[in-house]
Amino acid sequence: MEGPDAGMNDEEARVFHGYLVMGTAVFVITAVVAHFLTWSWRPWF
Repeated sequence: MEGPDAGMNDEEARVFHGYLVMGTAVFVITAVVAHFLTWSWRPWF
């Protein structure tokens, strides 16, 4: 194992990046929906 890219090859890195982006998008969408529902329920929160 040598060099800066010793952990993953290019294809594995692309798949990992896709999962990371998708997970972040799901988290953000979930947070936005939760904030909207909370605001609709109790606007003073």
